[in-house]
Amino acid sequence: MSYDVVVIGGGPSGLMASIAAAEKGAKTLLLEKGRKLGTKLAISGGGRCNVTNRLPEEEVIKHIPGNGKFLFSPFSVFNNYDIIAFFEEMGVDLKEEDHGRMFPVSNSAKTVVNALINKLDELGAEVRMKTPVKAVHYDQNEHTVILDSGEKLYTKSLIIAVGGKAVPHTGSTGDGYSWAKKAGHTVTALYPTEVALTSNEAFIQNRSLQGLSLRDVSLSVLNKKGKPIITHRMDMIFTHFGISGPAVLRCSQFAVKELMKGHEKVSMLLDVLPDKQKDHLIQEILKNMENSPKKSFKNILKGLVPERLLDHMLTIHKIDGEQKSATVSKEAVRNVIHDLKHFRFDVHGSLPLKKAFVTGGGVSIKEVVPKTLQSKFMHGLYFCGEILDIHGYTGGYNITSALVTGRLAGLNAAAENKAGSDV
Repeated sequence: MSYDVVVIGGGPSGLMASIAAAEKGAKTLLLEKGRKLGTKLAISGGGRCNVTNRLPEEEVIKHIPGNGKFLFSPFSVFNNYDIIAFFEEMGVDLKEEDHGRMFPVSNSAKTVVNALINKLDELGAEVRMKTPVKAVHYDQNEHTVILDSGEKLYTKSLIIAVGGKAVPHTGSTGDGYSWAKKAGHTVTALYPTEVALTSNEAFIQNRSLQGLSLRDVSLSVLNKKGKPIITHRMDMIFTHFGISGPAVLRCSQFAVKELMKGHEKVSMLLDVLPDKQKDHLIQEILKNMENSPKKSFKNILKGLVPERLLDHMLTIHKIDGEQKSATVSKEAVRNVIHDLKHFRFDVHGSLPLKKAFVTGGGVSIKEVVPKTLQSKFMHGLYFCGEILDIHGYTGGYNITSALVTGRLAGLNAAAENKAGSDV
């Protein structure tokens, strides 16, 4: 069976690539090894599907720290605002939430997935589910896709949109990397991003802070010289294995990259009270202690931070919380406040790639043409989505990258066919 364009992978980038190719009139086939299309879309945004982000283009790219600058060129053709228009034209009304995140008004990912599936159907693209690909063979004029069943499919343009290795239950099991390598591509080291971090610190091992949530804190990853590599101000949580929550997920790729350099541990710096200046805070507390010398030191500090964290700090500094304020030294006060503003601890690893939200690493972007997503090594071969070495924070940024690269891959795969047939 021959096609103009074959797309492997029915995630966000594969769906968008198939729609774009079919819109251009290419005879298009979408292959999906799972039983459903858009599985990752269906679980994104807590099942509500964060389709993109309305922040200005430059801001969106800043939120894609893993090679986001590659997207400047694709964005000049199709960007986050075009994604919003694309869905609204299909009848999917979107609404904006905090930090520019865009969700369907229906609050259901199914609305988004169904709109894409219906669009494919309307355009007459062929879709085959439960159809794993066994091998890909490249040739001068056309490429051959061999299915597990043994059937051979021939195509002028092939789009690999199979995702990375994160969230494997959605079908992202890294199948595409070997097909990329076969075409001469480099696959950069794969690692987990947007992932919880693990720690061997005593307070983690003895679970004294397990389950403690901290709101609106400032968390930094430090380099070997103790200087911040990255800082994020968001919520976080201590777990039985380490730390998690939005601030941690955003910092995680920077910590993981440091560990990949062979360091046994990476230091994190936590400021629990980012809006309060240390010296002002110390003076305020000393004044309160002076005014209430018989009040326990713990009660003076009550309400400043969650009680379990306060207990932990008092234990570290060997202060009895019931001690009367008058008997606590100024130095002890300074030490406790210093730790609340500069709580330094080490992380030693992360949860595995299969537990991460996003895959770091992938097909080297240096080997792909930014404006077309075509391979620089192989005619009629395109890559889009998470198989590429591009990764962003959660908040609609990875889906934006997938939809934009998918759109360009589909349009150009179809256009290449037209150009080939006109010769």
